[in-house]
Amino acid sequence: MANPRESELTYPLGDALPAPGGVLDVAPGVRWVRMGLPFALDHINLWLLRDEIDGKPGWTIVDSGIANDATKAHWESVFADHLDGLPVLRLVVTHFHPDHMGLAHWLTERWGVRLHMSATDYNLARLSSGTTTGVGGNSAADFFAAHGLDDADSLAKVRARSNYYASMVPAVPSSYRRLMDGNVLHIGGNAWHCIAGYGHAPEHLSLHCAALGVLISGDMVLPRISTNMSVVDVEPEADPLRLYLDSITRMLTLPADTLVLPSHGKPFTGLHARVDQLIEHHDERLADVMTACTEAPSHAAGLLELLFKRKLDMHQMTFAMGESVAHLNALWLRGSLVRRLGADGVYRFSTAPTP
Repeated sequence: MANPRESELTYPLGDALPAPGGVLDVAPGVRWVRMGLPFALDHINLWLLRDEIDGKPGWTIVDSGIANDATKAHWESVFADHLDGLPVLRLVVTHFHPDHMGLAHWLTERWGVRLHMSATDYNLARLSSGTTTGVGGNSAADFFAAHGLDDADSLAKVRARSNYYASMVPAVPSSYRRLMDGNVLHIGGNAWHCIAGYGHAPEHLSLHCAALGVLISGDMVLPRISTNMSVVDVEPEADPLRLYLDSITRMLTLPADTLVLPSHGKPFTGLHARVDQLIEHHDERLADVMTACTEAPSHAAGLLELLFKRKLDMHQMTFAMGESVAHLNALWLRGSLVRRLGADGVYRFSTAPTP
């Protein structure tokens, strides 16, 4: 859903975008790279940070893009024309999702450098690259069916996505350096603080540099769309929405004039306003879900049109189902709704009885 209050944000670079295989300077020693994606969300932003390790000058890359020939070709153009003749020294990945992790193996092999990311997301990437988790296959289809998805064609397509993750992340580096909340990466003479965020991914890491006034937010704070929080089959009783809202609330401690470098959309200022918008948006959605479940017992599939007021393609539908369950789980786990498994094998949620 597009942000109806986007006018409260400011885009310092206006409508400027990096050309494919090109860069734009967004802060001293910080360059913006933009790669295509084969989805409705058709791009990802990646970042180059001027660096020096053990006296050797070069660059740190933040996030990689998906594994395909087009992204590799664009990276080669960046390497040839926009690194000032210097090498890549390390790779930081914010989280395990394919658009961020897909070319991590290729980049680390290409430059002989180390991957840096959280342990949770690194190990989940290794698992997912070998066997799909949460986004396809029989287990995911059965999970969606248990939450009311009964369209045979959609379920068949979910079952067929058994190699979904591996198709975009065919390999994962065999070793890495673990990053955790509160760690500091010294990059190019600046301190970049790791901020762990939860709900969108198991252990997403954003990077904040106070000296530059810059936050690489990854997917935790996006200017135009709300970040997906999905419940998936491997953790069916998770509460990612609560984790996400708690995580972005922590970002209100950062300066209000921080330049936010998101993974999708354009660099912007107005961090506090955007966090407030996202909290308000999900409060409204939770109220909508509460109303629906008060009127009649409801399942996740039945709430898709309420939560997502647009036509969804197959890729979007899988995320929408996960997020619909997330809103129901949030209300259920805090005791506002009760969950019951019907004789048809479908979970329905209704208003908790008054004590």
